[in-house]
Amino acid sequence: MVSKHNASKPTTPKKQIKNLKSRFASFFNSHGKTDNPQNRIVLLSTFLFIIMGVYMFSVFHNDFEQVNAERMSTTPGIIFLGIGLLLLLFKAFYFIFMAFNFLKYKAIPSVTDSELPTCTVIVPAYNEGKQVWDTLMSLAESNYPKSKIQLLAIDDGSLDDTWDWMKDAKEKLGDRLEIYQQPQNQGKRHALYRGFHLGTGEVFVTVDSDSVVTVDTLRNLVSPFVNNEQCGAVAGNIRVLNNKKEMLPKMLDVSFVMSFEFVRSAESKLNSVLCTPGALAAYRSTAVHKCLPEWINQTFMGQPSDIGEDRAMTNMILKQGNHVLFQRNAVAYTNVPEKYPGLYKMFIRWGRSNVRENIAMAKYVFTNFRQGSKFGSRLLFFAQSLRIIMSYPLVLFMLFFVLTHPLLFLGSTMLSILIISSFSVLFYAHRYEIKESVWAYTYSVFYTFGLFWITPYAIATASRRGWLTRGLAEKK
Repeated sequence: MVSKHNASKPTTPKKQIKNLKSRFASFFNSHGKTDNPQNRIVLLSTFLFIIMGVYMFSVFHNDFEQVNAERMSTTPGIIFLGIGLLLLLFKAFYFIFMAFNFLKYKAIPSVTDSELPTCTVIVPAYNEGKQVWDTLMSLAESNYPKSKIQLLAIDDGSLDDTWDWMKDAKEKLGDRLEIYQQPQNQGKRHALYRGFHLGTGEVFVTVDSDSVVTVDTLRNLVSPFVNNEQCGAVAGNIRVLNNKKEMLPKMLDVSFVMSFEFVRSAESKLNSVLCTPGALAAYRSTAVHKCLPEWINQTFMGQPSDIGEDRAMTNMILKQGNHVLFQRNAVAYTNVPEKYPGLYKMFIRWGRSNVRENIAMAKYVFTNFRQGSKFGSRLLFFAQSLRIIMSYPLVLFMLFFVLTHPLLFLGSTMLSILIISSFSVLFYAHRYEIKESVWAYTYSVFYTFGLFWITPYAIATASRRGWLTRGLAEKK
């Protein structure tokens, strides 16, 4: 117990400095969620950068008003501002519309064991090493009725010890696991194609070999097929597995929560989730077999499609008139790139797939492709198309703004990031932890200045083949 005399004793300047140093050191050296000093430095730099940007905007906001006034005095300026206002109004409407559907979304609870359909789980793997063993073990521990599950693992011609780890899993699981080896590397699509032909379940579940699932993931994932006869596919909820130390996985975890738990929840209420992720997805087997020939033989600009197999399958199942839903309570944790080269290659692959599948979707989305309302599907298509179409004008405008008004650009950009990213921060903090939610600000800054070129580049190179990661060379 501290005495009254000691409690009232004034703190000397030397002691104040010592206390300040101690707090500063504990911020950078404590073993909390941010884990290492470098991460804390980056977070601190993010906030300093945003504060500096907001200050610059407050200083130069008169210049901003002057720039707008100058534009309004010319015909091109009026057209530019008019288009900008229309885009802003659409974005506001779209956000409100998605938020409204998110609030209405509820995950479907698991059905009983007797109601669960037979299920084939397919795990394609290439150069995955021990991680494929972890994936198979997590699936084997699922509380899905063992008599109703078929577990297939397919090695796509790996050059490392992936096959050895599959054989080890086979020894431990026995007849519960079937393993197959492709004669040579043919790509994930061909490995899945083999699995679809070998599978006997009423529902196919695909799981990436660098992912692990929770014990009730499978039963939650397939339950919508029981309750909804029109359900053709279900997207799982993807979180980041390797987010304990490195910065990029921490940023991506916040991004994934927004992408899945907000965006796909809203898309699910519209029965139109646009992409069932390769890390965890389920498909009605009859829907898969209807589009399997088209899917395996898909081409783009005369070249075989060896990327975007998940987005392509989703698109073809939507085209059949089926519903595609999202299950927030079916969770898989997956590894993501920890370094910049791996990240931008992954984003380029996703970007090229988005370009290709948006073109494919344009061919049917305005037809009578499904019973009931098609407004949601068309709005989602339009919003995604708009992001692709506007990528070049926005980059050109950004470069022009940087060259003509660099400080004003920095200030207005940082203010925009602060406002827009705060929603992601609040959403993640509400769903999970506030300590990790602040990575949304860092991710927005990083994406704005480090990844802005991805979509324009993906559009320009949409016809290129190649996975870009896992040691596969890109083919042109």
